[in-house]
Amino acid sequence: MIRVVVVDDEAMVCRFLSTILGASGDIEVVGQAHDGAAGVEEVVRQRPDVVLMDLRMPGVDGITAIERLGRLQDPPPIVVLTTFDADQYVLRALRAGASGFLVKSTPPEELIGLVRVAAEGHTVLSPAAARRLIAASADTHPARDRAKELVESLTEREAEVLALLGEGLSNAQIAARLYLAEATIKGYVSRMLDKLGCANRTQAGLIAHDAGLV
Repeated sequence: MIRVVVVDDEAMVCRFLSTILGASGDIEVVGQAHDGAAGVEEVVRQRPDVVLMDLRMPGVDGITAIERLGRLQDPPPIVVLTTFDADQYVLRALRAGASGFLVKSTPPEELIGLVRVAAEGHTVLSPAAARRLIAASADTHPARDRAKELVESLTEREAEVLALLGEGLSNAQIAARLYLAEATIKGYVSRMLDKLGCANRTQAGLIAHDAGLV
């Protein structure tokens, strides 16, 4: 079973997600919380495979909760839940360590599939939403120069892998594109994340966009 904790200040959203995910047969919502502080406590208690995290909540907000969870020894993948009206909040959450985001209006069958993807450690990004976030990043984020400096620390091949990662490709897809073994790509990605100081592929993908590689 894929164990999920939902953190959202709207009880109706929590109940809806519990019902939808529970109907899948292989996903179980093992905990709910209605603010960031309680969400962190629930994650520590339940040790779920995936966390679904709202951003705007009273008290401790979602971004702060994501930062706190990122300090755990083995934090679970955190997927942001958004109504799509706060691109910059979502962008900040991704930079804080979230591994992806979902729009709350995502159809149930897609939601179930995306939670499974997140549980496998992959980035969960809605293509339409990603385009908006990329635009927001390019227009307003002041760290574009920093991103370019970071990319300069990479080898030519690592930068090539980073660009493809920024397009949302998996290791297997990057390997096929570059005619390399998947294990070789995993090695490049691991070294690249260390050089960039990124906690996950999502953060590296944002750097690729900021640096103009994508």
